[in-house]
Amino acid sequence: MLYRTQYWEWKKNMTVKLVARALDLFEVFAHYQRPLVLSELANYLDIPTSSCLSMVRTMVDKGYLYEVKRRGGYYPTRKLETQAIKIHDGNQILEIIHEHLVRLQKEVGESIVFGKIQEDEVIYLDVIESNQVIRYAAQIGDLRPLHANSISKAILAQYDDESVLEKLLNLKMTKFSEQTISSPREFLNILEEVRKNGFSSNLGESAEDLAAIAMPLICSGEWYGISIVGPLNRMKKLWSSHPKALSKCIEMINEELQEMGAQ
Repeated sequence: MLYRTQYWEWKKNMTVKLVARALDLFEVFAHYQRPLVLSELANYLDIPTSSCLSMVRTMVDKGYLYEVKRRGGYYPTRKLETQAIKIHDGNQILEIIHEHLVRLQKEVGESIVFGKIQEDEVIYLDVIESNQVIRYAAQIGDLRPLHANSISKAILAQYDDESVLEKLLNLKMTKFSEQTISSPREFLNILEEVRKNGFSSNLGESAEDLAAIAMPLICSGEWYGISIVGPLNRMKKLWSSHPKALSKCIEMINEELQEMGAQ
């Protein structure tokens, strides 16, 4: 019985690794943006050439990779893109919110992030980067620490202190700067301020020269958050106007979601 338990645990771990490697494969192509031969792929993925060959052959058989020419390397087909578009088209709510985020970005001039709490982190579901030279840069799918993020504060402020404290006590509150909150009790005090102000903030907590303002948004019974993020000095100059713009954006999103029955 012990052997079978160990076997299935091993199989579970191997499956996770295989999925991670497959995703890493596409990220490698996105980074280098050129055909890559097998030895390069194995090197970039830090896996044996034999394992890389098996994965590449599977991707070729499934139509996600093709060999540009004999011994000329492999490159992704457009199948992944078309599948991703189909998936994206099935999420009308995210598309509606995206349009409002684009308008908000144009209004405030800083980067806009839409995200939610996923276990002990914040996951970015949409990012509209500022077009300014110095700006906050992030990608969809990025994960951020729960205790040093404006979106998490905006969302957690919607829950009672007991529920939040239970989550924080199991969290490693790493200090990223002198401003990082590293105490659960201090974090709860901050949440009380968020409830009073109607918005959360991040003033150099995740990075010393970075600032953000966030507000919560409920959609289909789930809490999300929208934040305005930019360089600390530039954000401070418009600190009083950003919450107004953010509040108006969320109000417009709520109206449209209510019309389609998504709230």
